[in-house]
Amino acid sequence: MDQSSEVRGPSRRGLITGGAGLAAASAVSVAAQPALSAAESGGDVAMTLNINGRDHPLTVDVRTSLLDALREHLDLTGSKKGCDQGQCGACTVHIDGERVLGCLTLAIAAQGRRITTIEGLAGADGGLHPMQQAFIDHDGFQCGYCTPGQIMSAVACVGEGHAATDADIQQYMSGNLCRCGAYPRIVAAIKQARGQMAGG
Repeated sequence: MDQSSEVRGPSRRGLITGGAGLAAASAVSVAAQPALSAAESGGDVAMTLNINGRDHPLTVDVRTSLLDALREHLDLTGSKKGCDQGQCGACTVHIDGERVLGCLTLAIAAQGRRITTIEGLAGADGGLHPMQQAFIDHDGFQCGYCTPGQIMSAVACVGEGHAATDADIQQYMSGNLCRCGAYPRIVAAIKQARGQMAGG
């Protein structure tokens, strides 16, 4: 029989590709479902974001990133827009205590969750968070543009238990770029703050 006329089953590559496609399709989160409906019906969606302990109702395009919602719609400009592609870490915020990149997170996906920005890191009495104070003490910044994202990532780094050694800190802070090159002072600041955070 001519091999070209044989009926062949699915290839291994086809099965893997197809499986990956099904997995991606099933990975649409529940939080994104209203976003999909809004996209089909016109684009704008009403939502309420809990930021730094306060609810903020707003209506924005369903494609609005959390970073743009914070900066352009709620005047919370502490989170910086650097590369806007998830490469520099300047927009790092916390959602439910975990660090995320605001530029890669849809605002609608953060609805119903607890968002903390650099503006909400200080204590209720206005006292600086130990990490903020440590950055000041060690001059962990020069131009200061990346500093909010650095601090938010550093707080999470300590909270995650990834600040035991200099090597750990360097690895788990590697997603936050400092174009001024203040890395040694940033590491020193994190080492100071980790003890105070553990004690607090």
